[in-house]
Amino acid sequence: MNDQKLRVGVVGLGFAGRTALEAFSELPDVEVVALAGLETDTLKSLGAKHQVPQLFEKWEDLIAVDGLDAVSIGTPTQLHAPIALAALDRGLHVLCEKPLARTVAEGTAMVEAANKAGKVLKVVFNHRERGDVAVLKHQIDEGLLGRIYYAKAHWMRRNGIPGMGGWFTNRELSGGGPLIDLGVHILDLALHLLSEPKVTTVSANTFAELGPRGRGSSVANANTLGSAFEVEDLATAYLRLEGGGALQLETSWATYRAPGDNFGIELFGTEGGAKIEVQNYTNDDTLRIFTDVGGVPAEVRPATGAGLGHRAVVSEFVAIVHSGDWSAHNGSEALLRTQVIDAAYASAQAGREVVLHD
Repeated sequence: MNDQKLRVGVVGLGFAGRTALEAFSELPDVEVVALAGLETDTLKSLGAKHQVPQLFEKWEDLIAVDGLDAVSIGTPTQLHAPIALAALDRGLHVLCEKPLARTVAEGTAMVEAANKAGKVLKVVFNHRERGDVAVLKHQIDEGLLGRIYYAKAHWMRRNGIPGMGGWFTNRELSGGGPLIDLGVHILDLALHLLSEPKVTTVSANTFAELGPRGRGSSVANANTLGSAFEVEDLATAYLRLEGGGALQLETSWATYRAPGDNFGIELFGTEGGAKIEVQNYTNDDTLRIFTDVGGVPAEVRPATGAGLGHRAVVSEFVAIVHSGDWSAHNGSEALLRTQVIDAAYASAQAGREVVLHD
């Protein structure tokens, strides 16, 4: 594939689909040949803007396009597995928006299909491509923090339920609330920075205090599906890690707290600590590294830059496909995140700790 353009089809016209479409369109070794989505006017305008020759309302028609090499999935979560399974069955590589799937069963089927097809299945975890995360990861790998034994990661919104009555707040369509939507991002950040430790147990709580009363959304109530608020609006989970470490997750769509949209992670190591704090998606002055200099507490604020986010994920996906070395890129890392999220929901429902690995 190194001597020809990767022929890609993009499914989904929302934020995820549009972002992927723009990123693919910028790459010289990619040709976006098909686009699918239900919003007819948006479909036509995006197709014209990016010169996409084949436009479809149904994703099934896009999957059937002859000569297609890969499919990018930027749809509501309930469609991730059906589209990916159909694409892999056709022998296509798949880039899928997070989370991998609603459940471990769906995610496992996707990974098995990728293995059977011998194709790439990659999930979009774009926040690990931030500049501050990249700098911190380098410092950790260089041993600056020593052995990290405790971490806290959060993504908290004051007023950020993504639309009442739509697919996000419908459990069957989304798989859950902020834990599966935002929590999977901060879980990925933490496990990535900690070099993928095995999660042994999960103890979690979920709450639905504001959403069911119609509070906590900055988006007008489109009531597109007419469904009730069926998911949590806040979740917290405590994860024990192999080797004795621990990770605390905290995530919400709506809470009575300071205004804004805030996420980050704090790490505690034997030789130093670090903290990333991001308010309203800023990239400025977000990273702190804590250490001692001559026995005196010191704080370092590295310059980090913005990073490339979605564009980095898309570029990496294309590079992997062109490389021809696909065996290690079957979605299994993303499935580990789904297993933890599933265990957290099971723990919250049962009111007890769930064991993932002895």
